[in-house]
Amino acid sequence: MTVTASASEQRPPLQRWLVIWAVALAAVLVVFLMQDTFPWAVNYPASAVVPVSDWVSALMVWIKSNLSWLTRSITAVLGVPLDFALNLLAKNFKIGHGAEAFTLPRLSWVGVCAAAFLAGYAAGGRKLSLLVGGCFLYIALFGQWTSAMLTLALISIAVPFCILTGLFVGIWGWRKPWAERLVVSPALDLMQTIPTFAYLIPMLLLFGNSPVSAMIATAIFATPPMVRATMLGLNRVPLEIGEFSDMAGCTARQKLWRVLLPSARPTLMVGVNQVIMLALNMVIIASMIGAGGLGYDVLLALRALKVGEAMEAGLAIVALAIALDRLSQAIAHKQAKGRVHQEANAGLWRRYPNLTLAIAVLGVTTLLGLFVPAFAAVPKAITFTTAPLWKAAVNWVTINFFDTIEAFRVALILNVLNPLRAFCEGFPWLGAVFLLGLAGYQLSGLRLAALVAALTAFCAITGLWEKTMATVYLCGISAFIACLIGIPIGLMAARSDRFEKVITPIIDTLQVLPSFCFIIPVVMLFRVGDVTAMIATVAFAVVPAIRYTNHGIRQVPPALIEAAKVSGCTPRQTFFRVQLPLALPEIMLGVNQTILMALAMVIICAMVGTRDLGQEVFIALSKADSGRGIVAGLAIAFIGIVADRLFSAWTAKARAKLG
Repeated sequence: MTVTASASEQRPPLQRWLVIWAVALAAVLVVFLMQDTFPWAVNYPASAVVPVSDWVSALMVWIKSNLSWLTRSITAVLGVPLDFALNLLAKNFKIGHGAEAFTLPRLSWVGVCAAAFLAGYAAGGRKLSLLVGGCFLYIALFGQWTSAMLTLALISIAVPFCILTGLFVGIWGWRKPWAERLVVSPALDLMQTIPTFAYLIPMLLLFGNSPVSAMIATAIFATPPMVRATMLGLNRVPLEIGEFSDMAGCTARQKLWRVLLPSARPTLMVGVNQVIMLALNMVIIASMIGAGGLGYDVLLALRALKVGEAMEAGLAIVALAIALDRLSQAIAHKQAKGRVHQEANAGLWRRYPNLTLAIAVLGVTTLLGLFVPAFAAVPKAITFTTAPLWKAAVNWVTINFFDTIEAFRVALILNVLNPLRAFCEGFPWLGAVFLLGLAGYQLSGLRLAALVAALTAFCAITGLWEKTMATVYLCGISAFIACLIGIPIGLMAARSDRFEKVITPIIDTLQVLPSFCFIIPVVMLFRVGDVTAMIATVAFAVVPAIRYTNHGIRQVPPALIEAAKVSGCTPRQTFFRVQLPLALPEIMLGVNQTILMALAMVIICAMVGTRDLGQEVFIALSKADSGRGIVAGLAIAFIGIVADRLFSAWTAKARAKLG
């Protein structure tokens, strides 16, 4: 009787919501069909556009006029360590002026490669040593050393700045729940969803075209993971540890720095790893405002359609990303296991043998560079290039498969992309605001409904509705295809340990690839346009769908699986009726992350000819129009926030239903 009663109580709300949605969709359809009668409800009237971009531009001009002393001071302060790192790794130290000036050499490439080998060995043993050192040696032999060191120098200053800032903001958010709820979380959401190119415009306006501008933009983009990792790590420290420190008589400061933070070290190191990867990704984009390095090489090659040179610079980025990612992961893993006890009175060599040896090797090889040119710079005789091979490969594919590729591209554009784009761009703005608000109300109540409706309406009232829907169309189709590919692969990985061992290195590699590297090979085959953007976005965004699906299936409690087997369920029934429903919230989190990554990549794909909000940001960057770029960036961010909030609410509701 209880089960029957509860079922009968749940059925009317479901039926009522079905009726509500049917009526809402019918109302939107009527508005669309009667657009001649209600044109303002379909296309937002130009006369009612709010000039937010003009207001933002005026604000930025005022800041530049009245606070230039502050921006110059920040540039001067940050320029000191940045110039030192650039001179140490990529340039030379020039001391003095005129004829009396003399030059101290940068670190020898031989010493840096040897130090990379030693760092890998200290963190993870022989295999990691060969991987990390091999990546640096690869960069040197392919003639990308100076550009790679420019990039590494910028990261070496930006990453500590991000870590320290993220640590202190995370501690503040952990100590003050009201600050975390009202200040920290909304700020992090904006920082992570505003497209990277939108950071460049205010940095360019306030700090000029310089490496300092690139570093500040990198720091803004890469800091949020450290903040979140700090708050998460401190919240996960067992209460018993904190109570024990209170009993031992620790002050609040001693408890935080000597007990809680060391206990949260594994989670903090994961945040450090994410900061490094995001900083590397952002430095590539920041090359557009003066960072130089590998990102600038990729941009120049892409603009000149030099596929081979772009591919070589892109592969150097990949090598640097893999080396830094694996090294930081190994250090985090080692920290999680705990440090080996060191003798307090032991010498530096006995306590840190690898570090001491690395410093000695760097010093000796750099001094040798004063007398032996081969130590100072990579000799051209030992470098080689594969650019002609890449060009030949592209020519071969073009000659032999041009008709097939072109037929696929044209069919996809005519039969899928163009109709979907026309549908999205013609969708009534008022209907979209209403339907998304209704979805928010159903999932989480009036507050979410108001937030979703307001963020969606912002895209219309600023005059960006058509470009917003163009972004939604390309992001939506890309995320859908990525989920269509990623979720089945994740399910197969969850059911087969052997398949998981094969797929894990592939998705790890895809995760460390900078976003630019996905564009280069696709441009080779499909030229510029929406098809290129879609394929590159799918490749970039497919990883969360695979990883979260695999993790969700494997996290189902074994006791429930055993209970299903005892009840007589076949393996197929156990999978579809027990594991899959319980893992659905986790899978939907993966879908959420896939959408956000697709949105981030779609913006970068504006470089290859898409016509959406990303193009708006690019135009604003080329014209140094801060208002236009920031408003377009906010519109992109609001798309991501709407998707994130709706999927998060749906996931929370599904988790609550499953208990």
